[in-house]
Amino acid sequence: MTRTEEPRTAGPGVVGRRGRKTLAQRNARSGLLLMTPTLVIVAAVVLVPLAWSVLIAFQRVRLIGIGRTGLFENLTVANFARVFGSNTLWDTLLTTVVYTAGSTFLALVLGVSVALALRKPFFGRGFVRAAMLIPYVAPIVAVTFVWKVLLNPEFGIVNSWGRRLFGWDDPVAFLSQARGEISLFGLDIPVPTALLTVIVFEGWRYFPFVFLFVLARLQAIPGELEEAATIDGATPSQRFRHVVLPQLMPILAVLVVLRTIWTFNEFDDIFLLTGGAAGTEVVSIRVYELLTVQRNVGAAAAQSVFLAGVLVVLLAFYMWLLRRRNGGGRT
Repeated sequence: MTRTEEPRTAGPGVVGRRGRKTLAQRNARSGLLLMTPTLVIVAAVVLVPLAWSVLIAFQRVRLIGIGRTGLFENLTVANFARVFGSNTLWDTLLTTVVYTAGSTFLALVLGVSVALALRKPFFGRGFVRAAMLIPYVAPIVAVTFVWKVLLNPEFGIVNSWGRRLFGWDDPVAFLSQARGEISLFGLDIPVPTALLTVIVFEGWRYFPFVFLFVLARLQAIPGELEEAATIDGATPSQRFRHVVLPQLMPILAVLVVLRTIWTFNEFDDIFLLTGGAAGTEVVSIRVYELLTVQRNVGAAAAQSVFLAGVLVVLLAFYMWLLRRRNGGGRT
């Protein structure tokens, strides 16, 4: 008796897998279609100008003739040779590093301190918290004008109080004096007056940014952790070091990266306060001078590319440290 085999049909699992695969492909195409406008805008606003800046860095271009220069005309490495061969680059780079490190550290310290001080409820806490945001939300032109008036050596209130309370013999030109001296234990210590002033201004202006992030993280910390530490006899400093600070470290690491990148590219604050004079010329100010004073677009683009490269290296180093820290406890 002959046995007739029935045709095999795909099981429900195969059909399901094929159906899911087709659905996933449709979702991927839909997602790509929805992302296309954003990708086009990013390419037009970010990628194309960035590629053009890199190309200009290898061209001998002046500001007056930039419209008549072709994309691949006058290619040369003379711009980078000029930038790297100038002592001004390394001086401004050192100033930028000091300015970035000092202002970032000050903003973190002030932000964490204010967040801890305003953490517990008290009468008027909401108003005080809102007032802490004024330096960050106020227009940069307005706050720099106020600081210039307050620090004016002729009629500024800071020098007036300094003479009355601290016995200053001469007014201090905070924004135009490159070097000053402080007498301490019979020693005259040189102080970069203008650079320290802009560092203090930068830390004061951007500590509310740190304050917002840290305060949000503090409110998410369970109160039972600190209560248990208090019951165990931990002092306030020990509770902060062993309980609160470990909870804040991830957000502080992100804030360090953001503030370092933004401060390293900072231009308007220093330009409005000192114009880059008195030892406050950072790399961004140097790029502006190459572009507007010397009208050398190629050299300005070359220094901008170098600045971007430094930021990429710093960010890569940070990511390497973060990955090493996260993987340090694995076996």
